Amino acid sequence: RGIEAMVAPITLFKGRVGNALRDTQLQSALGEVPVNLAGNRAKAKAALPEFEALRDTARDIKDHTLAHLDHYLEIYEKNATAAGAKVHWASTPEQARSAILDICRNANARLITKGKSMVSEEIHLNNHLEEAGFEVVETDLGEYLIQLEHEAPSHIIAPAIHLTVAEVERRFRKAHKQFPDSRIFNEPADLVAEARLVLRQKFLTADVGITGANFLISETGSSIIVTNEGNGDLTQLLPKVHIVIASIDKVIPTMADAVSLLRLLPRSATGQETTAYVTFTTGPRRNGEFEGPEQVHVVILDNGRSELLGSNMRSILRCIRCGACMNHCPVYGAVGGHAYGTVYPGPIGAALMPGLSSVKENAHLAGASTFCGACASVCPVKIPLPDLMRHWREAEFQTGSGSLFARASLKAWEALALRPKLYHPLMRFAAATLGALGRSRGAFRWLPLAGGWTRHRDLPAPEGRTFQQLWRETQQGVPR
Repeated sequence: RGIEAMVAPITLFKGRVGNALRDTQLQSALGEVPVNLAGNRAKAKAALPEFEALRDTARDIKDHTLAHLDHYLEIYEKNATAAGAKVHWASTPEQARSAILDICRNANARLITKGKSMVSEEIHLNNHLEEAGFEVVETDLGEYLIQLEHEAPSHIIAPAIHLTVAEVERRFRKAHKQFPDSRIFNEPADLVAEARLVLRQKFLTADVGITGANFLISETGSSIIVTNEGNGDLTQLLPKVHIVIASIDKVIPTMADAVSLLRLLPRSATGQETTAYVTFTTGPRRNGEFEGPEQVHVVILDNGRSELLGSNMRSILRCIRCGACMNHCPVYGAVGGHAYGTVYPGPIGAALMPGLSSVKENAHLAGASTFCGACASVCPVKIPLPDLMRHWREAEFQTGSGSLFARASLKAWEALALRPKLYHPLMRFAAATLGALGRSRGAFRWLPLAGGWTRHRDLPAPEGRTFQQLWRETQQGVPR
């Protein structure tokens, strides 16, 4: 870590990208993303005629909530408290970790089970609890798989999407020494069965269960989680203490709003009409009830979101964590989530992380985009992700971050672009020259200053005339 602190973030990022492109196992796993997740979304959209209208509704729900966020957070606290829960406010990761640690200590806990929660990853909760002497077990199968090797999630909804079946088997054989070496994994179901045997005992003996929340309902003081494994239900129902951790942007006004968003979330994420489990939780067990926790605590984290709320980056807080932007991003599809080196990878991470952390450390991620717009076109709440990433590119330049060569190149381009009498003849000369040189092959295998492109693909040769020339000819009726 000391060595990494001396290396520029962009240098680390480029190194991770290079490793990802050379990792044949990773490339094999990533090849399934567009076929499965993106393909399933396309089918789900086609089967729902009002899909686009729902996107408008979801955007409006989130925008309204964000415009009155303090109001809805206060109502949520009032109603959650009335239902028997205790709400804890945390401005920083340190405050959130401290609150959760105190709850676990007061419960005399030893074993803590967890459902999937990106906010807990954001505040590095597991490490904090383990250092305090608690056993922490991730119960989502994907999260459990990466916990075995102390990895971070590589995707918001599919944290182990970078793993092949063969790698999962290797991890199970290494970690589960209680089972015979002779066991055979012929099908993925065999791996799931073994995970079930291991995790079942953890569910039954856990003292505290921690889950995230897809939504917090202001109207009722409820939290909602969506899962396909049922682990979230077991995590919050069986222990005596249930802790919900969520960020301030997870609150929405009403149950009706939740229904609208729940129609979009699974369709955008996995292509399902609904997930196998949609769980509404309101407070602890009541008198006469036979299941549920005795205590419910809700830890609500800010961690820089208030600053985003008051800025022109507010729309990033619409995000409902579906992962659709990653599933359709050509850059994410080529390098995976770990290459980004941040909690939230892909387009959403490139747009969010500079606001949660710092421009200096994370603004370079906005450069990991083709700006093709695929992320914005599939976002269920219509976040203008390319616009937000463009903002961070500009911020990086204004703060003096980035390489000297990149800054000098942009300055040179700016000087040229602001001088039309110089720009137009130079562009005409460049287009004509490159067009003539590339006419025989139709593309270039190598060009000066374009090695980053031509190292992996040919660069198509220009047609020979600039856009301005073609436009002028069209306007004047000159045939091509």
